[in-house]
Amino acid sequence: MDIAHATALLLEYKYLIMLPLAVIEGPILSMVAGFFIRAGELSLIPVFITLAAGDLIGDTLWYWLGRSYGHRFVSRFGKYVSISEDNIATLQRVFQRYHTPILLFSKLTMGLGFPGATLFTAGLSRVPFWRYMALNTIGQVIWTAFLIAIGYYLGQLYQQFNNILGILSAMGIMLVIFALLVGFGKYVRSRLTEIV
Repeated sequence: MDIAHATALLLEYKYLIMLPLAVIEGPILSMVAGFFIRAGELSLIPVFITLAAGDLIGDTLWYWLGRSYGHRFVSRFGKYVSISEDNIATLQRVFQRYHTPILLFSKLTMGLGFPGATLFTAGLSRVPFWRYMALNTIGQVIWTAFLIAIGYYLGQLYQQFNNILGILSAMGIMLVIFALLVGFGKYVRSRLTEIV
């Protein structure tokens, strides 16, 4: 499905299609929805409630999978991903002690790229479900508002500075690539001097 087709579906069915899409890919959808709120195509409150609910449904599914199948998964497939029962026992002790900051930090940073793993581990560690949901709801409210605001703000920029924004984005990407190349060159040079 291309972006034009997805956009047409979103604008036609709005909140009905938004809920299942939010379960699958809430963050991107939140920013897109913020853009459409700015354009006057969607309303803020229904969008916010739908997106937060969809993301929390996904969080509940990850928790349930960890709680119901976590140990079976580790015993069966853990050796393929270098996870042992000892690793899980250590992880459970850490998670039981620090689950509040871990869950809040994970929600506000999208799990540093691995949100499902953190939520799965919460279920595996038997964090009480209502505590888990309360922490995720707090984080979700902040996260969804932040992402919608980004979409709203970028929608405003897009409407005002479409060409300028494209040029700045291209320049920013070139600067990042240049910095990465310079850093990689320094790394290679330091490795070569160690060998020689």
